[in-house]
Amino acid sequence: PEFVKKLFKREVPELSSGSIEVKLIAREAGVRTKIAVSSSQSGVDPVGSCVGQKGVRVQAVTNELGGERVDIIPWTEDVKELIKAALSPAEIESISILKTAKEAKVTVPEDQLSIVIGKDGQNVRLAGRLAGYRIEVASTGLTTLGGSNVDESGESKPERNQRKIKSKVTGTT
Repeated sequence: PEFVKKLFKREVPELSSGSIEVKLIAREAGVRTKIAVSSSQSGVDPVGSCVGQKGVRVQAVTNELGGERVDIIPWTEDVKELIKAALSPAEIESISILKTAKEAKVTVPEDQLSIVIGKDGQNVRLAGRLAGYRIEVASTGLTTLGGSNVDESGESKPERNQRKIKSKVTGTT
């Protein structure tokens, strides 16, 4: 994470001047990084500043990282909003937070499951690391009760139709 932060400082003058700050970084080296940024100055867009005009700043960092994908999101103290931003561009229907256990349950439409989870669970895993929460993803229309799947009418769903995905995410950055 420190390496990525240094690369961004080199490309983004607002980071060096202190008007923008890197708050959180979650990274799977060589594949993907998620970075949450904030601004201490009103009128300064931290995400836009890091992306740069026509994406030139983030592209320079991506090139230095050998093509590693970099997602830049706005930092917020609101855990729900942070998780929602970290899982974008997926459409999130609801997020419930269990702060004491550091767990979040995210509900998405079924057609958004692959987007929110990402390749091999990477998107949800990095979002969880970034927020410091274990994220469980479920699609709407299915509820899990006592380990069995039932739809809204209470009808059992076959195991092969289960769309509830759990991401084993622990730790913070």
